[in-house]
Amino acid sequence: MATETSKDELLQLVKRFSAYLTVKMSNLFSFNTPDSRSVGAVAGLAVAIVFTWRWLRSNSGPQRRQPKQQPPTTSSSVVTTQPNAVSIPYGGVSSSSEDLTVEKFLDEFCQTIEPSLGRIVRKNLCGGRKVTCRLLGVILEESSPEELQGQSQATVRSSVLEVLLEITKFCDVYLMERVLDDESEQKVLAALENAGVFTSGGLVKDKVLFCSTETGRSSFVRQLEPDWHIDTNPEIIFQLARFIKYQLHISPIRPERTAANVLSSPSLEQFFGST
Repeated sequence: MATETSKDELLQLVKRFSAYLTVKMSNLFSFNTPDSRSVGAVAGLAVAIVFTWRWLRSNSGPQRRQPKQQPPTTSSSVVTTQPNAVSIPYGGVSSSSEDLTVEKFLDEFCQTIEPSLGRIVRKNLCGGRKVTCRLLGVILEESSPEELQGQSQATVRSSVLEVLLEITKFCDVYLMERVLDDESEQKVLAALENAGVFTSGGLVKDKVLFCSTETGRSSFVRQLEPDWHIDTNPEIIFQLARFIKYQLHISPIRPERTAANVLSSPSLEQFFGST
């Protein structure tokens, strides 16, 4: 009866652990896909099956034979008794090694199912192959043409660099910005070159476009007809919503009303889950 009770308790523990893993895996794969919970359920079920199998294997092994108890011997001067021998289940001898094996399996399992940044980028871009993106406030630390003009040099945001390089591997990327003078253009090109964008990624200098007005940037986007446009200006986002398949509005404040094809995120790297 005690064995059956412990077995039921273990099965309940496995079920709870499986449910916990289901939620964790669903969060891990939660990239706006309807089947994220099913992926988490499969992962949780797989781990639960392994735990159950290992437990059953350890408890189905042969029991060590309990040595016969020696009867106490008595003499006229000394009385000695041998203590009862304790039987140890065969599976309990290597419990620590079994725990280490399970822990190693879990580590390898989690590494296998953990999505890479490349997979996340492809999934979140929904198959898009051409991307246009504003520089200021998205790729660069500077947030306005005036700020860029007043700086001695432009600075690429280190947190977004890995994401940008990953996007250039799968997409035709065009970067664009409104600038106030030719010196600002040179600052931007120098910052991108120093960051390795032109050497490590698939971007070339000819695909970095400059204009003198916000309308000019909007015209660039319409002429290029990308699958995705990334911008910080809500007016441009609104104007292009009818023409561009998907847009990403980079803003610390989520807008109350947006078109169905417009997504919002505080930063490019947060949208792709790299922070």
